[in-house]
Amino acid sequence: MMLTAKGRYAVMAILEIAEVSRKSINVPITLSEISLKQNIPLNYLEQIFAKLKQANLVRSVKGPKGGYVINIALDKIKISNIIDAVNENIEMTKCFRDPIASCLPNEIKCNSHYLWLGLSNHIRSYFDGITVADILLQDQEMAQQP
Repeated sequence: MMLTAKGRYAVMAILEIAEVSRKSINVPITLSEISLKQNIPLNYLEQIFAKLKQANLVRSVKGPKGGYVINIALDKIKISNIIDAVNENIEMTKCFRDPIASCLPNEIKCNSHYLWLGLSNHIRSYFDGITVADILLQDQEMAQQP
């Protein structure tokens, strides 16, 4: 499994907004600014932000100085929330939509089913255990090291 561009871009964009909001509370950032700073195609960001907005992770601010701001406290937004918002599949099993479903015909699970299911659970747990605030703090700590 490899996280697709959609999932990576969604996380990068949320982190960009979070960094701006950490410095200046609720100052909106435009998709054009995010696109330039993170080298993400603008039209792709528009699609991603429709989903992030629908998931209530961000909200739009109208007007000449408008853009997007984070809608939830940074320590409440898990990376898994972002990935789920853009419908990213992080499951390793072929039958990811239904863990009880069979991988092979005749209701048989493949011989590596539980291996991949276990890895999927570890990935989910990892993304559930990290918040946007955690990443910003880690970045800040790393920047202060010589």
